[in-house]
Amino acid sequence: MAEPPATESAWAALATPAFRALWIAALVSNLGTWIQDVGEVWTMTSLTSSPFLIALVETATTFPVFALAIPAGAIADVLDRRRFLLVSQGWMLAVALVMFAVVGLGAMSTTLLLLLIALLGVGTALTLPALSAIIPEIVPRSQLSSAVTLNGITVNVARALGPAIGGLLVAAVGPAATFGLNALSFVGMIVVLSLWRRPVSGGTLPPEDVVGAMRVGVRYVRHAPAMRAVLARVAGFAFPASAIFALLPVLARIEMGVDAAQYGVLLGSLGAGAIAGAVGLPRLRRLLPIDRLAAAGGLLFAGVLGILVVTRNVVLVGAAAFLGGFAWIAVLATLNVAAQTAAPAWVRARALAVYLLVFFGGYALGAFAWGALATRVGLSDAFAVAGGVLLLTTAASGRYRLSPHASLDLSPSLHWPEPILRGYGPEDIQRPAKVTVEYRIDPIRTAEFLEAIGDQRRMRLRDGALRWDLAADAAEPGRFVESYDVESWTEHLRQHERVTVSDRQVEQRVQQFHLGPDAPTVRHFLVHAVPSKRSGPKSGKD
Repeated sequence: MAEPPATESAWAALATPAFRALWIAALVSNLGTWIQDVGEVWTMTSLTSSPFLIALVETATTFPVFALAIPAGAIADVLDRRRFLLVSQGWMLAVALVMFAVVGLGAMSTTLLLLLIALLGVGTALTLPALSAIIPEIVPRSQLSSAVTLNGITVNVARALGPAIGGLLVAAVGPAATFGLNALSFVGMIVVLSLWRRPVSGGTLPPEDVVGAMRVGVRYVRHAPAMRAVLARVAGFAFPASAIFALLPVLARIEMGVDAAQYGVLLGSLGAGAIAGAVGLPRLRRLLPIDRLAAAGGLLFAGVLGILVVTRNVVLVGAAAFLGGFAWIAVLATLNVAAQTAAPAWVRARALAVYLLVFFGGYALGAFAWGALATRVGLSDAFAVAGGVLLLTTAASGRYRLSPHASLDLSPSLHWPEPILRGYGPEDIQRPAKVTVEYRIDPIRTAEFLEAIGDQRRMRLRDGALRWDLAADAAEPGRFVESYDVESWTEHLRQHERVTVSDRQVEQRVQQFHLGPDAPTVRHFLVHAVPSKRSGPKSGKD
């Protein structure tokens, strides 16, 4: 049965108790993160005035997510996501406590600060894929858009309030307090996750190994057009948009000379704009298709970068930051929902990990690039170049449409019959497997058949096939044999669990070309290795 249409209200997911508890805990945790962000930047700008080193704070924050996203996503799909999140939250609490102690003792250096920020980023890398992947386990599909938007609100309420609180704390008692409060903010997440009881998975097969799961996850994304469209768009946005987050501290502290409280207000303007955008997103989604909404957000953000080229007035910069936050949430909430709905449950954490890899990779690379550029040519020129790049990438991303994939039904169809395995022992299920499907079609319709089976090819490769081919019988026109190889018999059984309702529709389009009363003939094979022997006696010397 099809899911009901997405709920209109941005607040609908809060009606689910488990999500409400997680949302409140995430809000507190994000608030601690943004309070500490002020402490990090203030500590770094107290240690150095180099735009490059200051911009490296953003790189140190985001690079671990880029480096660890794929293994983190694979682990989150293989292991119990709740327990995995408990470990990652405990790690982040411990690192924040170390930062609190080092800053409190006055022993911090630029190198040590960047190292500790990176270690905290490792915790973020481990958390994000698993935390994103459990949301569809907590709320129904009709509330998924609301849940993703609400998660964006937690980040941006924290972005609005956290910097202001952090600025006041730094002004009143120094930056060490911001690190201590961040450590406390992880306690709520640990408590909520400890109390949550994750739904039991219906799978009967043994879990995948982590390395194999990573390969399968990358293969899925490579052959899933919906995910490729999301990734192209997020890459085109994250790299240039990172300029405002990397360079705003330099703009505010070095060029504008604001104090800690004023800097907190400027960062808070970004968060306030994002909250306004999140609240207005349901109405915007009714007015604009998702492709146009993402493009409009990109154009608005480019305009914000243009404002920062020409003004150093604190009110105008604050207004630009507000608009930047609005555009930021409009683009990323749209892309995040698209990513969440583009991957089924069995591979969701890995697909979202690739999404995070691309986003944070572009963000970290952008922060590095804009910091280096600003060091050479100045802030205004760096903002101008970033705005120009964003205009170009927004225009180019129009070819990667999100709307054709918005209605995919990725629930398991479980319509493939169980394959028969006779005469083999348990040790044989790890042998490579080959599957063939024989079709007999009207030769006149060959071109149509080949076009239809192209979608099926992507489906097979996406769900675990290593190779795929289609052969035509040279002696009998209209007879085709589809063949695909799988890493093992066990992996092929996983394919039976992975096939979705939308995949079944693809198969039905292909099978409508098949002639005869019976369905296409499907055969399963186990691949045997044939020992090689050298022929003939060894030759002696001539």
